[in-house]
Amino acid sequence: MMAGHDHDYARLRLLGLLAERDIPASVANDFADVEKWLPVSRLLITYVAGPYPDAAQSRTIERWMEEGGHWLALHGTSGGRAERVEGLRSRRTVKTEHHALLGSRFLTHPPICKIRVEVKNTDSPLTRGLGTSFDVEDEPYFIELQDAGSTRILLTADYGASGTSPTVGPLYGSDTSLQPDGKTRVIGYTRAVGKGGVAYFALGHCHNPAIRAGRAADPTDTTSLTFHGSWESDAFITLLRNSIDWGVGA
Repeated sequence: MMAGHDHDYARLRLLGLLAERDIPASVANDFADVEKWLPVSRLLITYVAGPYPDAAQSRTIERWMEEGGHWLALHGTSGGRAERVEGLRSRRTVKTEHHALLGSRFLTHPPICKIRVEVKNTDSPLTRGLGTSFDVEDEPYFIELQDAGSTRILLTADYGASGTSPTVGPLYGSDTSLQPDGKTRVIGYTRAVGKGGVAYFALGHCHNPAIRAGRAADPTDTTSLTFHGSWESDAFITLLRNSIDWGVGA
């Protein structure tokens, strides 16, 4: 589903990275047949803006991870059904079973900006070769962790003045994406689920002119009509390669 993202571009980049390692892959637009294909798969990669897995599909994914499957979840995977809030133009993400399984829920994001990504766990195989920090241009996601105790934080960012949101408080009551220091937000983590686990990274926005034309005008957003952001960053591609290796047990 398009919903503001160039899914064709992201899909082709991911398929290319899988092909580098001779990993066969199938592609789907939703989770309708997830119970059919997961049993014969080692790695599930999601880059979605809807539909999201429902309760039954989430249980299927959970059972698969408990048996050793690995889920690489990117960008909009932390989103969900958006409900109207009286008096506000923005909508609130409804928390469902898939957020509990994923380990986070998308709250909102300010316009695209430059982000200094801090690598908090440099000894993880997922962050191998990234150093202690790297810079990208992307959507500054606000995500709410669902179970901090089971979450191994890999990437964080302090968005500074360019990454503030006047709507997060009215929508959710408070900014639950903030860490205890009051300025840092988690944008990458992993959590174990049985013999397997999930890794989520908030980076990865991309769009093209056709998709951009359908958006409401935002005078504060000066991003070009074609945008690949983190996908053009060596660090992000390294992160994806590491994640694929993690997912297939390489």
